[in-house]
Amino acid sequence: NTNKLSLSLNLGVPEGREVARRLVVWADVVAESFTPGTMAAWGLDYESISKIKPDLIMVSTCQQGQTGPHARFGGFGQLAAALGGYYELTGWPDREPAGPYGAYTDFICPPFALAALVAALDYRRRTGRGQYLDLSQFECGLQFLGPALLDYAVNGRVATRAGNRDPYACPHGAFPCAGEDRWVAIAVTTDREWRALCQVLGHSEWAEDPRFATFLGRRRHENLLEGLIGEATRSWDPYDLMAALQAAGVPAGVVQRCSDLHRDPQLKHRGHWVTLDHCEMGPTVYDGIPFKLSETPGRLERAAPCLGEHTEFVLRELLGYTDEEVAELAAAGALE
Repeated sequence: NTNKLSLSLNLGVPEGREVARRLVVWADVVAESFTPGTMAAWGLDYESISKIKPDLIMVSTCQQGQTGPHARFGGFGQLAAALGGYYELTGWPDREPAGPYGAYTDFICPPFALAALVAALDYRRRTGRGQYLDLSQFECGLQFLGPALLDYAVNGRVATRAGNRDPYACPHGAFPCAGEDRWVAIAVTTDREWRALCQVLGHSEWAEDPRFATFLGRRRHENLLEGLIGEATRSWDPYDLMAALQAAGVPAGVVQRCSDLHRDPQLKHRGHWVTLDHCEMGPTVYDGIPFKLSETPGRLERAAPCLGEHTEFVLRELLGYTDEEVAELAAAGALE
């Protein structure tokens, strides 16, 4: 939420809804993620607010879209990830489904929304007309399951949980290293990488073992292979092992914690972490902008706001309310 302004507004009272309408006139885009029907009940749906600003662009990003038999189902990103097949694919074959970290579809929906908004803004630039965008988090999530969905459509195979294993790489997984709960992820996709891995780990004889000499052989003996590799990696510092494997041409990466990420030399070099002054927490570290534009580099100017931190600024400076009008809104409960 860096670079955002926070306005606290009670849409349950007429005065609050009137402020929202004035904000619509000021804005280029309105974004909302309420359950379908909520904005219409407030008179703030696209059909209503486009009458006061015909070139408005509005995007709705609820769980399953604005129409259909399940459109009004409530829920969060975790539930959309379950509905979208991620839980069935995440975890170990002999254990219950384990979804990906966090409210997954909440994380992956915004890039789709941004792409749609850019297209709508370009459409408005060319035609002068606004547009309504109906995004389903459920459907956005399906875009990342293409191989599994295609495999079922073409071959009738139903993908399920496979732990860290991969159908196109072996070995493929996280292996223990020296230290408490330290791991390195390794992905071997070719026989050349396999031989290099064996050499780095000091077990060149594995490369000559007929059980492991080919990809199919390694897949066939994956349990045994993972056990051998795990024993060989236990004495390694995870960062030393990552460096040695990368130098040998083997894809590998330390399983980093949040504390590691804050010290990561690559992120430091890229200037990823930015310290901003938060109104309550003081100097606070935030993620920077992950893309670097050569001609128009972006920057973070404001920390994530507290709820309602910029209410008076928005009302007075952006919408032109007088001190008396702001006081009347507060008395009416519109700013709660």
